[in-house]
Amino acid sequence: MKGIKRFPLVNRLNDKADHELVGVLRMPEPTVSPMRAIVKRVIGAGLALLVTVLIVYFDRGGYRDADGDGLSLLGSLYYSTVSLSTTGYGDIAPVTSTARLITVLVITPLRVLFLIVLVGTTLEVLTERSRQAFKIQKWRSKVRDHVVVVGFGTKGRSAVNALLGDETVDPGHVVIVDTDQQALDAAAALGLVTVHGSATRSDVLRVAGVQHAKAVVVAPNRDDTAVLVTLTAREIAPDAHIVASVREAENVHLLKQSGANQVVVSSETAGRLLGMATSTPLVVDMVEDLLTPESGLAIAERATEPSEEGGSPRHLPDLVLGLVRDGTLYRVDAPQADAIEPGDRLLYVKKVTQVDKIER
Repeated sequence: MKGIKRFPLVNRLNDKADHELVGVLRMPEPTVSPMRAIVKRVIGAGLALLVTVLIVYFDRGGYRDADGDGLSLLGSLYYSTVSLSTTGYGDIAPVTSTARLITVLVITPLRVLFLIVLVGTTLEVLTERSRQAFKIQKWRSKVRDHVVVVGFGTKGRSAVNALLGDETVDPGHVVIVDTDQQALDAAAALGLVTVHGSATRSDVLRVAGVQHAKAVVVAPNRDDTAVLVTLTAREIAPDAHIVASVREAENVHLLKQSGANQVVVSSETAGRLLGMATSTPLVVDMVEDLLTPESGLAIAERATEPSEEGGSPRHLPDLVLGLVRDGTLYRVDAPQADAIEPGDRLLYVKKVTQVDKIER
């Protein structure tokens, strides 16, 4: 239209270079205690000082002391200390060409190393940013078939615990997208990749690699946010399996129209369990045990074995709940589940640990 001035889009995260994403996209880091870091610094500085002392002492004839009595081991230590710390009193100086060449080629680099180890906080930060940029570049070029979790609140944390509890997903293949820095810090402490930003923006989701993800878990605190995130994620990743959570059942159809494969109504599920707990509390305990993969019983999925084909899933040693065929789930009492066919998968109750009784 005439009269409307168009401006180019700026600050699109997915168009930024890898080093510009440091602080937005954070890769998991190994945990190192402060004391261990200090000890490593002291050891590094000590080694640099020791090497300098040995070099100066072995070439002590090339140095002149202000007293004129030659350079002793203590004098070599003294010269090395004031030289590496850049104090330089001038009472000891290299006088031969060899000593001066060693000072230029060896002592000066050791001086720089000494300063980096002891007082190079700024250089350490720059090094950390470069290392993060390299790790981001490597991760973005290789990440495929990972899981993106939008929102690391109560629902998001529970979803991640279930993923990691099944031991089918590596922590490095789980990406958390959130705007709360404290939540992202908690996720990073678990070894998860984190992205700081609103998942309603397509560029933030692209930084998280949604276009290459195998699954997206949408678990924000608001239903309208869940709808917008699902719509954006489906546009970027048409083949990803999207699971969304909503508080109100009346919004389920909006999530499915937006592209969610499955929708979990958190308020109704919690309310149903609360109602059951008033009359049949042990049933609720059993349901919670089935939903907790760390111990007791858990619902799992596995491929059928060739020896099981043609037989009924009801006659297997495992307690089978359903059968998945061509992406469709059939309950174990359905006619389609009478006989196992090649390529079927089974939903069954897995024994994580032997539990004879569940105590309330």
